[in-house]
Amino acid sequence: MTIKIAESRAELDFDQRQVVRVKAGDKWVSVAQVGDRLFAFADKCPHAGGCLSAGWINPLGNIVCPLHRYTFDVTNGRNTSGEGYYLKRWPIEETDDGIFLILS
Repeated sequence: MTIKIAESRAELDFDQRQVVRVKAGDKWVSVAQVGDRLFAFADKCPHAGGCLSAGWINPLGNIVCPLHRYTFDVTNGRNTSGEGYYLKRWPIEETDDGIFLILS
């Protein structure tokens, strides 16, 4: 299933934050911009349910949970701080018609 989450990057307002929260169907999803790429992943940290859209992208390009500072690679969802968790993620497609989340 493909769900439109924004008309453009401007609508996602990355000027104010590195990570934003969007509604995709019945799911809340975090979307991050790292360099020129967009990444979508679960808004809740798999460790303790922290809101990842309130987190930030560290200098290595990983999402940092604001609760306990666990970090996850946005490209593959792997926990990079060593605790063994995995972050659910979804592909994003950006076209002239908008930005779409591909839910599988």
